[in-house]
Amino acid sequence: MIQSLGRYILLLRLSFRKPEKFSVYWAEVMREMVSAGIGSLGIIMIISVFIGAAVTIQTAFQLISPLIPKSVVGGIARDSTILEFSPTISALVLAGRIGSSMASQIGTMRVTEQIDALEIMGVNAPGYLISPKVISGVTMFPLLVIVSVLLGFTGGYIACLTSSEVTTFDFISGLSDGFNPIIVTTCLVKSVVFGFIITTICSYQGFYVSGGALEVGQAATRGVVYSCVMILMFDLIISRLFL
Repeated sequence: MIQSLGRYILLLRLSFRKPEKFSVYWAEVMREMVSAGIGSLGIIMIISVFIGAAVTIQTAFQLISPLIPKSVVGGIARDSTILEFSPTISALVLAGRIGSSMASQIGTMRVTEQIDALEIMGVNAPGYLISPKVISGVTMFPLLVIVSVLLGFTGGYIACLTSSEVTTFDFISGLSDGFNPIIVTTCLVKSVVFGFIITTICSYQGFYVSGGALEVGQAATRGVVYSCVMILMFDLIISRLFL
């Protein structure tokens, strides 16, 4: 475990060395941003709408009472969506979609000796392959989470339209009542940390793979599993620090 942690830290150090040619790295960063951001937008939209609707329906089912204002449903759905559902569930989904792709891509380059060829040509392979992925992760993941939060609210609004327990007016009132900005800060910090975790762990697993196609698949699986475990652990840590 200590050896793996040391190799992980050294790989990050190599990844963020000064690039040889900035224009090449910039083009790679833009390509990774499109792949990670635009490519993941569809699945994030679908998941967010349904989760927002489900959270609103379940909250209304548990809290509707003559003694409790109906606007409370909107407030609880807002806090749950911003603090937990949008950043954490989106990160777990993106770990499977983006993380496995990164680990497989880098792992395939390793077993086909393309990384060795880059190093022979004097190219900083970790910097060229990993740093654009990390930069795209820490920049695009927060944007995806913001979209997820907004669509979660939309899903809750649609759920109120189709049910009689909570009106849309009460739901919207609950979204604004008692709002604490710290929940938005916590959400954004989580999204940045989760993006860094997914991209670095999966890239590490792919970069140090050895063998053939079977080992590439195993490395991708390990990258996703380790990323999900670390996401849940840092979800708890960040929540404890900020809340």
